[in-house]
Order: sequence, then structure tokens, then C-alpha cells
Amino acid sequence: MNSREKGARGERELAEKLRQYGYGDARRGQQFRGGEESPDVLGLPGIHIECKRVEKLNIYDAMDQAKRDAVISIPAVFHRRNNRKWLVTMELEDFMALYEKWEERL
Repeated sequence: MNSREKGARGERELAEKLRQYGYGDARRGQQFRGGEESPDVLGLPGIHIECKRVEKLNIYDAMDQAKRDAVISIPAVFHRRNNRKWLVTMELEDFMALYEKWEERL
């Protein structure tokens, strides 16, 4: 399987996972919006999702790509290897801003 097919499959897999969490509008981004700035997966308002479904990942390169492409959203890399759970990587400042918003709701 070539990397483009694997990437598309990973994007569909992640969108399905987000729908399971209640984000029913989650779907692949590129085919609907086009353009390089489009997130790989749409469905989490305010989050620019860069999806990586690879065995070896340079997380800093992936994060740089997410930051370049995120126009007004928080850049985040959603990634997973075979037989592993999904992980989310974001910059500490962005995580703390999200956490503070969550904490205000307690």
C-alpha cells in the first residue's frame, strides 16, 4: 500500500473514532475543502488536525506542518502506529489554554 492510501485510510479511521466520541460531523478534510491549509480531518472546531498513520514519525516535522497549515486553529498532530492507540501531540501553551478552559467548567 502506498503512503497516500495509508494516509487516507488513517484519516478515515480517525474521523470514525471522533464520530464514536460524539463528533458526528467528523470527516476527511482534503477532499471537501481542498487546499494545503485544510486539516486532514474536520470535526473538532478550533483544532487543526494533522493526521499521521505511520510507524516512524518525526513529530517535530509533523508539528511544524500543522503549525504552518493552521490559520486560526490550534495545531495538533493525531498519530498512531500499527497495533497502538491514537495519540495527540500539541504545544504545551496550547494544551494549557485548553486545560484552563476545561478547568473553568468545573
